[in-house]
Amino acid sequence: MTPTDPAAVPDAATEALQAAAFRRLLVHLMHERRDVQNIDLMILAGFCRNCLADWYRDAAGERGIELSKDQAREAIYGMPFAQWKAQYQQEATPEQLAAFEAAQKRHD
Repeated sequence: MTPTDPAAVPDAATEALQAAAFRRLLVHLMHERRDVQNIDLMILAGFCRNCLADWYRDAAGERGIELSKDQAREAIYGMPFAQWKAQYQQEATPEQLAAFEAAQKRHD
């Protein structure tokens, strides 16, 4: 597998490294950067924690593992989504909403 070919099936070592990097990303988002709002991630990167949860759920389904949307989100957020939302999610500002709309147009 080459680093530029994400469709290739990784060998065990590559898969372990990818999994470790993903776990570190989750810890970073769960514990170190709770201040980063999903809308900011969407504006800058085109994905957010909910996208990660969807991808996690898709990967589980590809392996015959059924996960609900809530279970996948809890795996990504480190707590039930409703709890994370109540504790950490802020109301989007008009500026964030405008930037999000502009970013969506760029991604289309």
